[in-house]
Amino acid sequence: QVQLVESGGGLVQPGGSLRLSCAASATIFRLYAMGWYRQAPGKQRELVASIASGGSTNYAESVKGRFTISRDNAKNTVYLQMNNLKPEDTAVYYCNRRPPSPQYWGQGTQVTVSS
Repeated sequence: QVQLVESGGGLVQPGGSLRLSCAASATIFRLYAMGWYRQAPGKQRELVASIASGGSTNYAESVKGRFTISRDNAKNTVYLQMNNLKPEDTAVYYCNRRPPSPQYWGQGTQVTVSS
């Protein structure tokens, strides 16, 4: 079964950094545009950043200049480097195709930004 597994979340102080990883279990994901999504308590899931198979990227306005999405196709992995984190970045972060496919939602990784 094809899976996406997120990791790298944690508790960080405002202004801190984290790097999230999304490991795909199949090389086919190299062909897909991928995205990082997040869901904060009481809010809908939102797209944070996306990266095409060729490497072009897009970001939500709220994270532009602070987050960087990248991919290593040799490792079937997509990354999200998050700098200058703010309390409003607190959420469960997920990766999926862009646009998302229901069968690929995983457990996500919790990011908590708090002093």
